[in-house]
Amino acid sequence: MHRFMLKLARIMAYLGGAVLCLLVLLTCLSILGRSLNRLLHGAWAQAQMPELATWLLGLGIGPINGDFELVEAGVAFAVFAFLPLCQISGGHAAVDVFTARMSARANRVLARVSDTLFAAVLVLIAVQLARGLLSKYGSGQTSFLLEFPLWWAYAASLIGAVAAALVAVYLAVLQWGAALGGTSSFENRGADR
Repeated sequence: MHRFMLKLARIMAYLGGAVLCLLVLLTCLSILGRSLNRLLHGAWAQAQMPELATWLLGLGIGPINGDFELVEAGVAFAVFAFLPLCQISGGHAAVDVFTARMSARANRVLARVSDTLFAAVLVLIAVQLARGLLSKYGSGQTSFLLEFPLWWAYAASLIGAVAAALVAVYLAVLQWGAALGGTSSFENRGADR
């Protein structure tokens, strides 16, 4: 089961990374287009090469329409896509100043409690995101410039949120199973498991 959860987490992280790379490319192209548009509208281009400037502007050189809408939706998906790997590898921020002086048993209890809280919060986020998806789907709301249905972004984010919730619930159950079984909880998460 752990191998499956780790594979799910990695696949989601790869998808999130691919989306982020595409968003970086989109942003760079949009900034380049905006800069070229400004240059072609400038006094120098209009005086030195008016026909070429007009022709290039006629091709539509400029910022990508709705780039910020795509970035907003894509980053939301990417954040949720990275959560499962962060959860299964124990990559969340930790305050070691307090836990370094605690006993091993206290750290295991703290890990058990934090995994349970993470699971509860991630399940709650997934449920609320599903409600938001249904609301956006029912209302037919679209984005301002591109007019794509807003529920698309919610649906993409929900995939990552559900994966994160599944991984978190799995880890919480694993922690409590170890505690009730009398074994020590696992502490080294990640690729070696």
